[in-house]
Amino acid sequence: MAQILILDDDPDVRTVTGVFFKKQGYKVDVASHIEEAAEKIKLQQPDIVLLDVLLSGADGRNFCQQLKKDEQTKSIRVIMFSAHPGAAESIEEYGADDFIQKPFELTLMLDRINSQMKQLKK
Repeated sequence: MAQILILDDDPDVRTVTGVFFKKQGYKVDVASHIEEAAEKIKLQQPDIVLLDVLLSGADGRNFCQQLKKDEQTKSIRVIMFSAHPGAAESIEEYGADDFIQKPFELTLMLDRINSQMKQLKK
C-alpha cells in the first residue's frame, strides 16, 4: 500500500485530503510543520509528500529542495500546492515533481498522485 504524507499548516486541508486519500486505499499521515514532517519522513519513508508552498514560518520549497538533495529521500515524489499566485513558476528549481493550484479538486489531486505512483514503478 502506497504511503502519502500531507504537510500543510491548515488543519482543514490535512483532514479533508487525509480522509479522502485513505478512502482511495492510500496509507496517509499528516504534519503541520516541517520539523514534524522531517521526523515522519525519516521514520516512514513515504512514497509521496503533498507539500504546501507557504507554511507558517517556513517555505515548503526549501524543504522540498532538502528532500531532493538527500540520498535517502531524493526518490520521494513531491507534489506542491499553493493558493499564492505565481508559486508554480519556481517549484521546478526546488525539485518538486508536480504542482497544483489551490483550491484544488480532490479528484485532480488523486490523478496527479496516481501519475506519480506510476513514475515510481518505472
